[in-house]
Amino acid sequence: MSLLKKLSGSVLLKASFIYTGTRVINSAIPFLMMPILTRYLTPVDYGIVTMFQVLVGIIGPFTGLSINGAINRQYYERDKINFPKYVANSFYLLLLSTFIVGLFFVLFAPQISSLSAFPKEWLWAVLLVSFCHFIIAVVLLQWQVQVKPLYFGIFQITNTILNVSLSLWFVVLMGFDWQGRIQGQVITAVIFALIAFYVLWKNGWLAKGLSKRYMMHGVKFGVPLIPHSLGSFLITMTDRFFITNMVGIAETGLYAVGYQFGNIIGIIQDSFNKAWVPWLYERLKKDDDNEKIRIVKITYIYFVGILLLALVFSLIAPWFLSFFVGDKFTESGKYVFWIAIGYAFNGMYKMVTNYIFYAEKTSYLAWVTFLTAMLNVVFTYLFIKMNGPIGAAQGTALAFFISFVLTWLLSQRVYKMPWGLKK
Repeated sequence: MSLLKKLSGSVLLKASFIYTGTRVINSAIPFLMMPILTRYLTPVDYGIVTMFQVLVGIIGPFTGLSINGAINRQYYERDKINFPKYVANSFYLLLLSTFIVGLFFVLFAPQISSLSAFPKEWLWAVLLVSFCHFIIAVVLLQWQVQVKPLYFGIFQITNTILNVSLSLWFVVLMGFDWQGRIQGQVITAVIFALIAFYVLWKNGWLAKGLSKRYMMHGVKFGVPLIPHSLGSFLITMTDRFFITNMVGIAETGLYAVGYQFGNIIGIIQDSFNKAWVPWLYERLKKDDDNEKIRIVKITYIYFVGILLLALVFSLIAPWFLSFFVGDKFTESGKYVFWIAIGYAFNGMYKMVTNYIFYAEKTSYLAWVTFLTAMLNVVFTYLFIKMNGPIGAAQGTALAFFISFVLTWLLSQRVYKMPWGLKK
């Protein structure tokens, strides 16, 4: 009980509540937009928009080479390095990597379009949004490590408000179908990437000058994370690819709506993790046994809490969804249970993967995650064959669980923690 009292007044919980509150508001805006879009868009339209987001996520680790993780870690070494110069050199790598990915898109546009059921004429939008998301992520990470959740939340909420407003304008008033939804995302990404770059420059987080040492460090840290980042994304997005190709793009649209409901658990656990990481890193630097035992106790409480929350939510959500969306999307409720449970496991995974990042042993994590992603491909295919499209959600949940278990085992090898609650 004394532990819970200490937590109630801690910076960790205060920041976590702010992250969660702003993330809930940020997610509630498109959530409340859903009853409108599900009445103006068809399941096929929803499926195309979903595959756009899938493609953005797939190329994300390659546009920028996952160096945003290195920026996050190097902030804690800012007394030893020229941190603004490190950030600037990461942007030089972003330009180079985006150019290479663009060439790949030009060469293989027909194949990418055929596999994803996404129009090749719109692949430029995928590349541009991915480029912008890297810049936005850098400024958000700066606010996160400096424990400024209000700046973080306000930036995201205004981003979402513009995104939703433009999407409603293009879809409802202009009648642009799926094109309108994507146009809203592209315009918003460009505007907020420009704002993010200005914030970085205005606050002195960018410094001129090339540095081979910083660029090489960023590549060394980030490139091994590409299999990890790609694997993590494949775990969450393989289901869309298989449903699109094995069932149809319309079923992908139904799945996307159900997934958005189940992802509410993902929003909660991700918000907590954003507050947890700075709090955790500061205490790990002390290398104190009592602090480590305290960290482990909080982690176990979290494991139980997130699983119970997912179970309760999965019982309530399908009933609510049945009247919240239009008649064309009522079948999407069947996916919620497995998605919610999967994101509970994903939240548990994040609690143990932070030790691997702190120890800078990202190459090990990359292969664990990529192995899990490959298993997820097999699980999803087999489960869809056996159980129909709901097998995609089941395969994703199982992949999240395996990812959590393997990462926990790996974290114990690279950074010792008193998981037995003994010094």
